[in-house]
Amino acid sequence: MSSLSPYRTSLPSSYSLSPRLPKHTFSVSMMEENIDDAETIITKWDPNSSSYTKLTSLFHHSRNEAKDFLKSVKELRRAMHYLLAESSASSKLVLAQRLMQTAMKRLEQEFYQILSQNRDYLDPESISGRSSGWSSSFEEEGDGVRSEDELENSMSDLKSIADCMIVCGYGKECVKLYKIIRKSIIDEGLYRLQIEPFKSSRINKQNWEALVGTIKNWIDAIKIAVKKLFTGERVVCDHVFSASETFRDSCFCEITKEAAINLFKFPELIAKSSKKLPERIFQLMELYEAFSELWPEIESIFNSELTSGIRSQALSSSLKLRDSIHSILPEFESTIQKNSSKTPILGGGIHPMTRSVMDYISSLADHSHILSGILADYPPPGNSPLKESMVENTTTSGDNPTPDAASVHVAWLILVLLCKLDCKAKLYKDVALSYLFLASNLHFIVEKAKTANLRFLLGEDWIINHTKKVHQYATSYEAMAWTKVLSSLPDNNNASSSLPTEVVKESWGRFNASFEEAYRKQTSWIVQDRKLRDQLKVSVAKKLVPKYRAFYDANLAVLFAEKNLEI
Repeated sequence: MSSLSPYRTSLPSSYSLSPRLPKHTFSVSMMEENIDDAETIITKWDPNSSSYTKLTSLFHHSRNEAKDFLKSVKELRRAMHYLLAESSASSKLVLAQRLMQTAMKRLEQEFYQILSQNRDYLDPESISGRSSGWSSSFEEEGDGVRSEDELENSMSDLKSIADCMIVCGYGKECVKLYKIIRKSIIDEGLYRLQIEPFKSSRINKQNWEALVGTIKNWIDAIKIAVKKLFTGERVVCDHVFSASETFRDSCFCEITKEAAINLFKFPELIAKSSKKLPERIFQLMELYEAFSELWPEIESIFNSELTSGIRSQALSSSLKLRDSIHSILPEFESTIQKNSSKTPILGGGIHPMTRSVMDYISSLADHSHILSGILADYPPPGNSPLKESMVENTTTSGDNPTPDAASVHVAWLILVLLCKLDCKAKLYKDVALSYLFLASNLHFIVEKAKTANLRFLLGEDWIINHTKKVHQYATSYEAMAWTKVLSSLPDNNNASSSLPTEVVKESWGRFNASFEEAYRKQTSWIVQDRKLRDQLKVSVAKKLVPKYRAFYDANLAVLFAEKNLEI
């Protein structure tokens, strides 16, 4: 114990031993008697008086005797103050000084034993759920046997000892012991959560896959650290040192500062070290979300002036994450615009860019509650009338006529994708295939937009308007791909007004040739979505089959008369 805390060899500086003439009054005599009374119990529990008292805990031995010991120390202090003021030459003052030092040694020992022997009961994770309900002082405990509730007794005993030592001017010795033991508990708790000192050099050397695992562990760890470790330590510290706000705050700060700043700086190191790659935004948003949810508790726990540096580190990490997340979105937009593939997708199918971009945007929508809060502090993306048109179609409400920031950004990214798809469509030599490509890709986008989170962000009007565009592209495809086939048959196919045989034969031959040409082309064209494919088939059939049947029925005799005509 002596190595942990250098005991005083003199009275606290607040005491003055300037000589005065003794005033042997009744009160002085009574104070000297109090010193004699205190000598009995304090000497008994002098840590150096016997092996028994050195090894035995006063508070565990007898709670009644511990109560008397604390009372005698307070009476001793009162007597010393009185004699210093009224009879500083009293011979009892030297005895009182020695007794006070002995008492403080005993209380230091008791304080240390309670802290070290009850680590399990005083674990911050166990205590964090209890912010009140402790006995306000040792004196309020019953006179009976030690309570079965070890946690409450330990808290009560620690507070009683701390109160006594602080009021007697030995608060620093008490605090020193407390810091040593409690800091080790916090450090061990974080070590069990696999939180070690974070260094930028080490993080920069790790590949992203390894960092993803570290990020996931950090997110789990910070929730336990804030809600259990730091909260629990705040509860213990506030209770034990309730007699002194200064000791309470400084003690908590020194115990948690190193661990908390190390823990809270991790997101900032990740934000600074990470390349601005689009796929990394999701881990950054998860880090930001964890911080955002815990921020009220962080502010509440580290609410003193002494812990302002801890709050500043947490805030700095949060702001760095916001900036990093926001800066990644323009990078993602840039990757869309920089897609330079000049090879048309076979058959006009879904472009891989369409799939990857929409998968990414769907994932953004899954984090929309976080994304909206971040983007609200930054200017919206894009410019020009395109942005105005986009904003008009996104979700608004009566309470908030301005579209949600995430809604605007998601709609803008889709608009950038659609513009790029227009460029990709021009790579096809066949205009009909270009329209089919646009119809298929936009249909894919709209179907993705109908999922829960994206639908909420984009709104029904957006979906309706873009569904109409799918139909427009489909109509343009039909016109370009089938107009020649349809126009090869005459419009007037009434049986009552038969056409000349040569006209029938010519029309029939032209129809077969154009149909074969269209069929040959379109057998390699692809519409991957079954619903859209069936819609196109039905639409083309509704236009083609009735006209073909009318021509065939009206000119059946002529067609059969031509023995070489293949029907």
